[in-house]
Amino acid sequence: MGKKLLPGLIHRLPQNAMSRTMGKITATPFSRLAIQRYIKHYQIDTSIIEKPASEYRTLKEFFSRRLKPAARPIAPGPDTIVSPVDGTVSQLGDICEGTLIQAKGKDFSVSELLGGSEEEAKRYYGGKFITIYLSPRDYHRIHMPVTGDLSSYCYLPGRLYPVNQLGIENVDRLFARNERLVTHIKTDNLGEMALVKVGALFVGSVKVCYNTATTNIKHGRQTHEKIAGTPRYEKGSELGWFEFGSTVILLLESNQLEWAAGVEKGKSLLMGQALATKKAE
Repeated sequence: MGKKLLPGLIHRLPQNAMSRTMGKITATPFSRLAIQRYIKHYQIDTSIIEKPASEYRTLKEFFSRRLKPAARPIAPGPDTIVSPVDGTVSQLGDICEGTLIQAKGKDFSVSELLGGSEEEAKRYYGGKFITIYLSPRDYHRIHMPVTGDLSSYCYLPGRLYPVNQLGIENVDRLFARNERLVTHIKTDNLGEMALVKVGALFVGSVKVCYNTATTNIKHGRQTHEKIAGTPRYEKGSELGWFEFGSTVILLLESNQLEWAAGVEKGKSLLMGQALATKKAE
């Protein structure tokens, strides 16, 4: 009975309020008492984190921990795109007729993912996409997949359905309905890219390094703005972070790319590992 009721229940939950409350709880000094239990439950490798676990003041701070510089080598080469996050590949493939795959029998459009701009969406028709799920045990900092210029960003308010298998299988157009923060990137030789950071149930918020944009704002409104100064970020540079687990979708304009060996549905990725390369001419 529980399994039958749960899919219906996720539509009725006050998801955004619950997530804001969770964010507040995990930011209290009291929450640091849960850090060791969290490490043990999720079997987190503390040898590669930036500082000892005892030095984190809250569970939220530990969750969005940085790693030691050598923990995630960045695959070299101007024609190589790297994974922006640690996580598991949920879906990947070609963008056919402006459509992305969520799960078997469930699709959604590039246009609605990017906030309804058909002009922006058309740029990615014929390109590629990859969806990467970050579990609670993963490293939750988000990094640049290539060297490029940050041209604009878009905040899209919405629901906060869970992005685990339960949500993917039971919520139509899940990633186009959840809150999103999109960063648009212009590259030198690999076309344009859109790095879509998708919020989820109990994700306190999504943060970025290039300005004060964030998600899960009470009464938030859709925002699409140019990024001041069009800053240039190197491949592997930190771009932002999740305050609890979620999903990243990377849209690639170029149709001259091929997936790197081992990048396929269900496989785990580490930030910095080769994701795709430009086809040899």
